[in-house]
Amino acid sequence: MKTTINQTIDQHADRFKAISSFIGANPELGHEEFLAFARLTEELEHHGFQVERGVLDIPTAFLATYDSGKPGPVVAFLAEYDALAELGHACGHHLICMMSIGAAVGLKAVIAETGGVIRVYGTPAEETKGAKVPMAAAGMFHDVDIALMAHPYYTYEKSGESLAMDAIQYEFFGRPAHAAAQPYEGINALDAVLQLFNSINALRQQVKSDARIHGIISEGGKAPNIIPDYAVAQFYIRSATRAYTNELVEKVLRCAEGAALQTGCTLRTSNYEFSYDELRTNETFSEVFTANLYAMGVQPNEIEIGKDHGSLDLGNVSIQCPTIHPFVKIIDEKHNLHTKEFRDLAMQERALDSMIFTAKVLAQTAYDVLSDAALLERIKAEFKAKI
Repeated sequence: MKTTINQTIDQHADRFKAISSFIGANPELGHEEFLAFARLTEELEHHGFQVERGVLDIPTAFLATYDSGKPGPVVAFLAEYDALAELGHACGHHLICMMSIGAAVGLKAVIAETGGVIRVYGTPAEETKGAKVPMAAAGMFHDVDIALMAHPYYTYEKSGESLAMDAIQYEFFGRPAHAAAQPYEGINALDAVLQLFNSINALRQQVKSDARIHGIISEGGKAPNIIPDYAVAQFYIRSATRAYTNELVEKVLRCAEGAALQTGCTLRTSNYEFSYDELRTNETFSEVFTANLYAMGVQPNEIEIGKDHGSLDLGNVSIQCPTIHPFVKIIDEKHNLHTKEFRDLAMQERALDSMIFTAKVLAQTAYDVLSDAALLERIKAEFKAKI
């Protein structure tokens, strides 16, 4: 069966590479991925998937389904295709989407034997307001038995962890005044922002080692001779768990309230991006993917232990169904994600060949679970114990 999977993916490899290259050459920001959306949904329909476009009224989100007509597990492949501002596809999402779609097409070739349902979730805007968040909130993964995707990188890593994250904006409102003639009539909103930064820096002494609090001043005034009556700070607040991240958000809020009180400003807070939960890797499931890497020729010393790579909207999926997110080697030079060097190398044939390779491993991993009821039960048992 795995030979059939591999042969099917190889049969369509040129098509998959062409689509990936097109998306890579035409980067689109989150919720603006109309070119990618069109190519991906058309390709899935070409392979016999039923496609629902504009899921949850998100214009560039989709859900593609292939039902074997026989009872069996529901497998979810996750596709991302948004780019980064100014950097384009420096996170390799043009590869991620075709890894998942290639895997779905390969698995479809054998699902008549195993039974079950294949779904491909088209999830826009992973870099900002990731669509997996509202999809998870709407219950779109409640009936999914396994969810999987892989991420391009400069080495192989087992599925690891990510940080829960909130993106909070703090707006301070004061009163303008001439900074030289009547400064005493003003209420300085920028001073409140600076006090917030100083309070957060003091707070760092009393937070856990996995905490990350980092921000910018996105609005700090218009001219140096005018007391700023409006100033804005935006922060990402992260930690290893949702529970502790919520605690940190409350602590930072008290810092902001104190800054407003000290300066006489009023405060308004809001979430400027979606909140992400931590990724909870299913280790039993992860080992199946690793075993298939070995079977495809990757050596044990090439695969590293999974690391924390920031925050992922896939975390919101992982608390609803067993989930993995391994990293796979697509370049031979050591360049980090979100760099021009990684972006350029991720467009080369070496990366496209790795995309096809990874599609095979993803499909084989899903097949192993579909064809082994005892394995699926072990995966589900671990999921229930963790959640």
